[in-house]
Amino acid sequence: MFGALAFAPTLTSCEEKNRNEKLTAKVLPKEEDFKQQTPKIVKTNEGKIINVIGDKQTFKLTGKDTNGQFLLIEELNEPGTVIPLHVHENEDEIFKILEGEMELTIGNETMTLTEGDLAFAPRGIPHSWKIVGDKTAKVILSVFPAGLEYMFEELGELPPGPPNFETITKICGKYDVRFL
Repeated sequence: MFGALAFAPTLTSCEEKNRNEKLTAKVLPKEEDFKQQTPKIVKTNEGKIINVIGDKQTFKLTGKDTNGQFLLIEELNEPGTVIPLHVHENEDEIFKILEGEMELTIGNETMTLTEGDLAFAPRGIPHSWKIVGDKTAKVILSVFPAGLEYMFEELGELPPGPPNFETITKICGKYDVRFL
């Protein structure tokens, strides 16, 4: 599955330093946010719930919980929910399908994932998804490193109604996520 995408761009030390500086400045929570990391148990109905342009998310673990290592989101979406083609410059994502079906495009490959399937969307590779089939899909989204929760929170604060794509693009751009 997505075997042709075993692509790992090599960064020069200067590019890596710039990327790390951008991550620290823009995306990762501040160091003082996690002076004392403690274990955390999140029950089924717990977590911060937000609606990100139709994507119903529940934050289960954020960067504050994981020392900035990752963000874990449970998504619960109806058939027809779509996130258009976009690319992350700083984050890798893993999609784990718990229930329902998701049509996922990563790079030039599109595949329908069902219960138990998992997919890796590396940073720098365009991807999009759509919930298909006839039932609600439950998906665990893991984002490495953490930080996109801040973008999702900003998007979740937009007023209801048809999305203003210019505003969405501006918010996402602050986090080096762009639509194609």
